[in-house]
Amino acid sequence: MSRGTRIEKFQQKRIKNGYGQGQGKDYKPFIQAHDNKVASEGWLTRHLGWKTERIHHTLSEHERKYLYYLEWLDEVVDIREQFPLLPQGRTEEIAKQLGVKHAHVDDLPVVMTTDFVITLKTSNGLIDVVRTVKPASKLW
Repeated sequence: MSRGTRIEKFQQKRIKNGYGQGQGKDYKPFIQAHDNKVASEGWLTRHLGWKTERIHHTLSEHERKYLYYLEWLDEVVDIREQFPLLPQGRTEEIAKQLGVKHAHVDDLPVVMTTDFVITLKTSNGLIDVVRTVKPASKLW
């Protein structure tokens, strides 16, 4: 069995088991710090969140710092990290429209994730904001 096939089956099982779904304390990140072979800058961390009362999984120093920053913002009511971009067919369609190759392993497409989906309390109600933390960003 190819590496791509193993990853595809692993990701399908994750979706079936509720990873990347839920909110607040019930959210389970799609990628977790203890998963093997996660691309990272060596800063895989687990942090008990004040707002969500659950363990957050960050995959870089920059994600960890951004998570700490989000914890202190009053308007942030939920933080979901390693959030899957589903349905996968939609990300494949976007890649095709942009003329770029979709994320893949052994030519099999894989589920893409974003670093954070943040729920903010605004004067117009709750809104979700998608954020990707880039190493070059200045967080402080």
